Amino acid sequence: MSRRLGYSMPHFGTKPNSAPPPGLNSRAENHQMNSECAGGALSSLSNGAPLAIKNEDLIGHFECPVCFDYAVPPLLQCHSGHLVCQLCREKLSCCPSCRGPIGSVRNLAMEKVAATLVFPCRFSNSGCTQTMGCFVKLKHEEVCDFRPYTCPCPGAGCNWNGPLEQVTTHLKTAHSSITTLQGEDIVFLATDISLPGAVDWVMMQTCFNHHFILILEKQDRNDGCVFYAVVYFVGNRKDAEKFAYKLELGGDRRKLTWEATPISILDGVNANVFSRDCVMFEEAIAKQFAENGNLGINVAITTFELLDANMLAADDAMFD
Repeated sequence: MSRRLGYSMPHFGTKPNSAPPPGLNSRAENHQMNSECAGGALSSLSNGAPLAIKNEDLIGHFECPVCFDYAVPPLLQCHSGHLVCQLCREKLSCCPSCRGPIGSVRNLAMEKVAATLVFPCRFSNSGCTQTMGCFVKLKHEEVCDFRPYTCPCPGAGCNWNGPLEQVTTHLKTAHSSITTLQGEDIVFLATDISLPGAVDWVMMQTCFNHHFILILEKQDRNDGCVFYAVVYFVGNRKDAEKFAYKLELGGDRRKLTWEATPISILDGVNANVFSRDCVMFEEAIAKQFAENGNLGINVAITTFELLDANMLAADDAMFD
């Protein structure tokens, strides 16, 4: 049968009127000495309890020396104990603090400390006021509305990024060839669809006090050319979910229709093409709907609030 080993520390001054052995102080003396040794290192409240160290003081120890954001678990340190955030670590070949090997040793003690703290968002300087635990920080920043927006113009090789309110201004100045149309129901005309190679056609549509971007992309594949058409919302994901769009190709008693919810440009203008969440058609089908080498696409944008109201009106008309 296994046994558990117990131990007991010696106790002094437990008996009344007993004196501690020579060289040892009494409890009262020890308490006084500890208070004096603290020497103000810990402030005290009126009831004698020490003040807790502020969250802001502790999170400073997690600051990345490269980007000045905060490193969150898993925390990997160099051989000297220096930390960097995950995003910067992927780009480094040596420790930025001591120039030693970047290392791959986890600092479990610091991870436990991080789990007790709250951190600001990486984009707090852009206006985000949320604070969160270390385990949800990176997930929040992936969808944060205050993330810098990148240029939504495909194929331009543009490296611009900035706040949402500057996106349309950038498009009109740096990409002046993009057509802008007003209205909820418009026609986008893509010219010369037979041009060889990969080609993009881009148009901006303004309605409901918001901006939308229609992209028609032509890609060369081994089995022939394929067209992709999709509508993006210039804004955040939450607002994008309030709208619906319809793309329609028609002509000669044929019709091709696609209905969906626009995707925020925060997700990147190629997100839908990569996931195939868009209308796709081969070059032969495009030519059936084209006239003189130009392809017209009807674009209708509405809100789900209007769609619901129209459905209710239709139901009422059925019972009248």
